[in-house]
Amino acid sequence: MQTPRIDNLQYANWSEKIFRQMRDGGLDAVHVTIAYHENFRETVLNVEAWNRWFQRFPDLIFQGRQASDIALAQASGRTAIFFGFQNPSPIEDDIGLVEVWHALGARFMQLTYNNQSLLATGCYEADDSGITRMGREVIAEMNRVGMVIDMSHSAERSTLEAMEVSARPIAITHANPAFWHPALRNKSDHVLRALGQSGGMLGFSMYPHHLKNGPDCTIDDFAEMIARTAEMIGAEHLGIGSDLCQDQPDSVVEWMRNGRWTRTRDYGEGSANAAGFPDQPGWFRDNRDFGGLAAALARAGFSDAETGGIMGGNWARFYAQSFGPMGG
Repeated sequence: MQTPRIDNLQYANWSEKIFRQMRDGGLDAVHVTIAYHENFRETVLNVEAWNRWFQRFPDLIFQGRQASDIALAQASGRTAIFFGFQNPSPIEDDIGLVEVWHALGARFMQLTYNNQSLLATGCYEADDSGITRMGREVIAEMNRVGMVIDMSHSAERSTLEAMEVSARPIAITHANPAFWHPALRNKSDHVLRALGQSGGMLGFSMYPHHLKNGPDCTIDDFAEMIARTAEMIGAEHLGIGSDLCQDQPDSVVEWMRNGRWTRTRDYGEGSANAAGFPDQPGWFRDNRDFGGLAAALARAGFSDAETGGIMGGNWARFYAQSFGPMGG
């Protein structure tokens, strides 16, 4: 199998245009968000929507369930779509739904989305109480069935405890180092080192509020950030989780930030006067631009093998280690 291209986080306004752009960009696999604040039944409706897309565009996309589907995607010229949650709301307060969701194809679940959840503390909370009693049980269940613990939006203590509690490596699918840009979601050196030592994965985000200089961040600056992180934790633990929200209306940002938990507007990070989506960097506006990162990684000093790993090979290895049952 040739080295795959994998983007490990997108939440676009899905359409045939975007699916064709995935193919034009050579994306073999994409981890897509199917829930932000939705409960179980509402998330099932999102699965139904994806089923219709799979039926309408079988020559472009199919649902991925196991790492071997990456090779199938390459052989058939399609993109494997892997489901994930940015919040544990789809399991509500029922640990049994972890296994149900794995059977339905969910392969990643964040334990928090910015706020405190039943499982852990989000990165916007003033006090981080760590992994909760239920969180420990849910982590064990996710480990058992083969669902990845994602701590992208989680606070520091909770993230470190998730690594300690989990019997399998965790992922931070879409965040950047705090040493590069001090956004609330971006991760400290301590978290990054612990992630590498525990065998986890970091997906670098192109979301402008998490980049130095925002939309004006250059592709070489982005590659330099990756190079500095590789020096710290090793290139084998790094990949891309672009956080691309292509073609989404600004109202979706309000849904992401506000959900159902507040009646006031939560602007999140960035300017309080800019409630909508920020402009993407010019070098990554859609999936067709994905491959351009490889040349920047080479300029930053990465070998061909390291570049291939960051572009998707490392995620493919992590999928193979993570998506099956414990010990399977």
